[in-house]
This record gives sequence, structure tokens and C-alpha cells, in this order.
Amino acid sequence: MRTRILTIGLFCACLCSPRQSQAQAPSPLSRSDLKTLQGKEDSLKILSDSLVNAEGPGTRLRADSQFIRTLVRSLKLKNSFYYPFESLETISHLYAPDSSFRIFTWQYKKDDLLFLQEGAIQMNQPDGSLKLYPLFDISMFTGKPLDSVRTRRNWIGAIYYRIIEKSWQGINYYTLLGFDDFTSSSNKKWMEVLSFSRSGEPIFGGPYFSFQEDSVRKPLQYRFNIEYKKDAATRFNYDPQMDMIMYDHLVPEGDEPNRKDSYIPDGDFEGFKWKDGMWVHIERKIFEFKLKDGQFPQEQKMMDETGGVNEQKLQEQSEKNIQNAEKTNATKPKPTKTKTPVKKPAN
Repeated sequence: MRTRILTIGLFCACLCSPRQSQAQAPSPLSRSDLKTLQGKEDSLKILSDSLVNAEGPGTRLRADSQFIRTLVRSLKLKNSFYYPFESLETISHLYAPDSSFRIFTWQYKKDDLLFLQEGAIQMNQPDGSLKLYPLFDISMFTGKPLDSVRTRRNWIGAIYYRIIEKSWQGINYYTLLGFDDFTSSSNKKWMEVLSFSRSGEPIFGGPYFSFQEDSVRKPLQYRFNIEYKKDAATRFNYDPQMDMIMYDHLVPEGDEPNRKDSYIPDGDFEGFKWKDGMWVHIERKIFEFKLKDGQFPQEQKMMDETGGVNEQKLQEQSEKNIQNAEKTNATKPKPTKTKTPVKKPAN
């Protein structure tokens, strides 16, 4: 039986300093709530492992149901947004760069051939209360995932490993990079733009992917993905120095170009550049240099190249996330009956 564990980066956060005044930020987790969350995290850790590794499908299904209930109960505790859930190694939990929300994604092994993605978005509420949007993966029921705007109720599932924040005409857009254990012979990596409606509902996708500068133009796409051979070492990430999303150019191993499960990197790469509210595709011929070994931006994942845990990088990201969260909340006014816009923290 095929068993795969997707190890996702831990984006941890520390609690607010007890020296920080209540006038500057919401109260941190109380001692009793912290203790409760620690106990629930122990349960979630066991259940999250069972989602993929339990022997029987019935056991995995029960674990999935119990995991969701336990997670929601945990998040209902005041200021749970600050709790890092750092021991949940198979659950991705990413904070937005402006700390306005965080997104949980994970996968549940339905059978030996099918993994289902699940998720939820937790908003950073000024009063520490819970505002949660569950995500429902219906990708198995759609034949055209690239040409539609979607809601949380018909989400194209992925396990997200990176969030890139961009803005255009006063609106913030959050580009999500994610992994999909697609079939028994191929994987996918997704690029998806998340925005929020005036009512606060998450919106996935839109006409954000342009190929207007390609030698052969293609229509606008609402999201983008690559599909490749299972276990091929394929890179797809954001390079902050170049301010681009870059990924390996893929070619089929044999003479069957329609078989996506035969595609592997050929040493070249392509990219997307944010221009006027869209990600514009950059063909590989435009790049006049090649990256040296080790220069390509890596997915923010738990394991390093030797299979060990990169504690330093995790800690650096952890401290950065919580600093952003504290700055964001320090600048927010007290909640009123109307929606209070999130103010982006200073760098």
C-alpha cells in the first residue's frame, strides 16, 4: 500500500509579550486557554497522522471528522490566532504577510489512489474572536479548473506552502503556491490568487494569469498549474530578489507529450512577473542566465535536503510572522458594529 506523508513548513508564532500593554494590542492567550490549546494540539497531532497513515479507510475517515471538530473547538478560544500549532508536521498553517489571516490546509487519504485536500481560513479579528471560512475541495468534479472564479464552497484543493502579497488599485491580492498529490503517477503544483469580497468572503481565482508577452499567445487563465512525474524534484516558488515566481520548465521523458506523468525538469525555467494587477508569464528564452546550484528559491517546508528539520529557518519565519501579527493588531482600532479594515503593519 502506498503511503505518503506530506511534510509542510511550520509557520510558527510566539505569544504576545506580557509586557505589552492592553492599549497597544489585544490580550494574549490566557494561561488556562494556552494549557487547553496545548492539550488539544496533542490530540490533533495524533489525528493528523491518522489522516494519511492509518491502515483502514474507516479509521482515516473517523480521524478526519475528529480532527476537524477538534481544530474548530481549539480555534474558538479567544486569541487562538496567536497559537502556532507547531507540532502539526503534516498540516500546513501559513500566515499572510500582512497577518490579516492564516490558512490551514491538509490532505486526507480516502484510498490508495485518492487524496482529498481540506482547509480553512482563520481571519485575524481585532477582538480575538473566531471568524473561520472552511474550504471544500471539489476539484475531482470539475474538468476545467483553470477558467473560473471560485468560492470556498467549490475550491480547487492544494496544500499551500507559500503566500505572496501584492496590491493593485488599493486592493490586496494573496497569491498561493500549493502542492497536490494528484494521482498515483503524477503530482501538481498550483498557483492561485486569493482575494476577499466586500463582505469578507474569500474569492479564489480570476483573470490574473496573462500570456500576452509569449511568442504564442494564450487566453487569460484564472489559475495556473504544472503537472509532472511522481517523485520528480520540481521547483515552483517565489524569488524575492527578482520579485518573480519561478518554476522548472518541464519536458516529457519519452515521445508521449500528452502523458503529464512523464514530465520532468530539463534544467531551464520559466516565470511570472506581477504587472498592472496580473501575473504575466515570462518565457524561458527571456532568461539569459541559469541559476547556480542551490540558488533556486525553495518551498518553505519542514525537511531540508538531508531529511533533517531546518530549525533555524522555521524559527526565523516564526518570529517574523508573530512580529507582523503584533504590529497589525497594535494599529487596529477597537471593533465596532461595522467591519473594520485591516491596517497593514509598518515594515
